[in-house]
Amino acid sequence: MTTLADLAELVRAPAALSVPGDVVAGAAAAGALSPRTPALAGASVLLYWAGMAANDWADRRLDAVERPERPIPSGRVTPAAAVGLAAGLTAAGVGLAAAVGGRRAAALAVPLAATIWGYDLLAKNTAAGPAVMAACRGLDVLLGASGGRVTRALPAAATVAAHTWTVTALSRREVTGADAALPMRTLAGTALVAASAAVAGPGIRRAATRTADRARTPDQARTPDQAGLRASRTGLPGIAAVLPAVLAGWYAARYGAAQVEVVRDPSAGKVRAAVGAGITGLPALQGALTARGGAGLLGLAVAAAAPLGRRLARKVSPT
Repeated sequence: MTTLADLAELVRAPAALSVPGDVVAGAAAAGALSPRTPALAGASVLLYWAGMAANDWADRRLDAVERPERPIPSGRVTPAAAVGLAAGLTAAGVGLAAAVGGRRAAALAVPLAATIWGYDLLAKNTAAGPAVMAACRGLDVLLGASGGRVTRALPAAATVAAHTWTVTALSRREVTGADAALPMRTLAGTALVAASAAVAGPGIRRAATRTADRARTPDQARTPDQAGLRASRTGLPGIAAVLPAVLAGWYAARYGAAQVEVVRDPSAGKVRAAVGAGITGLPALQGALTARGGAGLLGLAVAAAAPLGRRLARKVSPT
């Protein structure tokens, strides 16, 4: 009989901690943080779980050889139950996004769902696989931005997509192991991703100006430059400016260290550990992007999911 633990393993439940930060980072970048953001994050989690279930259904014959311990080949979850769960979660995710975000959210949730299924059924084992999975995560970030100026969230979406490309490229060698060149390429990509997230963005400058507006006296000039100068004297904008760099550095240190281990020993076990580090470490990157959008405290909250995800990953594998 299938248990909740079996279904949690099927959908990689703990790995879902890496998902809400996509939506939050997108909303922060687009100036669209609102009470509906948590619901959009919930829709994103449902679509993520749908993708995991669909992935294992599509790979059930391969997993019978390479990963017989997984829920479907081990007989703990039937193929019909897995694909039915995937379909149901997809409908629920798209429906929730449309219900809380209207047409603009639906216009992103539908192609996101289609891209997820396209990856699982068609692209996964092709050369296009990493790019398609990267597109999934990029669309997920834009889903969070659907209530604001979506174009403002494009840099954040590209950053998360680039990270996802590195994780997906590594994941294709989880069973066979890799050559040393692959982790060197993904490590270079990780460095670029961290660097892009570390730079203070327009959201921080807008937040600094608002802080200065509240702090100044009526006779002070109201130009943005003067407001920023006033704000800098409070010290708060300085903290806000450095926070993305701190969180991006945290992300790069942990995920980068795991990839360095693969360079030294490109065995399947080391590759799998690096993939896990890339998945569970993503909230730190999302936190950096959220802080870069001007929501520093929220960025810290998003990043806090990283250590929690690592602890849960010891019980249920995120890969």
